[in-house]
Amino acid sequence: MSIYRTTRRIALPLAMLTLAGAVMAAPADPKATRQASFKKMGAAMKVMKEQLAGGSPARPTMLAAAQTVAATARQQGALFPAGSGAGTDALPAIWTQKATFDAQMAKLVAESGKLVTIVNGGNADAIGAQFKVVGGTCAACHKQFRADN
Repeated sequence: MSIYRTTRRIALPLAMLTLAGAVMAAPADPKATRQASFKKMGAAMKVMKEQLAGGSPARPTMLAAAQTVAATARQQGALFPAGSGAGTDALPAIWTQKATFDAQMAKLVAESGKLVTIVNGGNADAIGAQFKVVGGTCAACHKQFRADN
């Protein structure tokens, strides 16, 4: 068998797998996916707020919520394709100031990742402080890029 045929036998299936992976990775409706994900993130933040307000947060509950926020944050930036703002609270600034928006999303990813690390440490004061940082990061983005603020 020639090298050409061998390469073709390998390259075509690999290309198909790559394409299938890209299709599977892209949500069918990024707008609906991001809205559901933001609600999920908000619910996790609410759990953390309630835990902190109670005075003695349960570490497993806090960790699960922090991990939800961090995992969701890592996905959100990719869910804003051009033209997906219609019918939502997303302001056009998301797309006209894309670099600023992307920087805000990167900050959310970094700060929520730190939150997971701090929750693992178990220091309630440190958890509370980082929770406020993450909440402030969310609020700053909402103020600049969300219509209902």
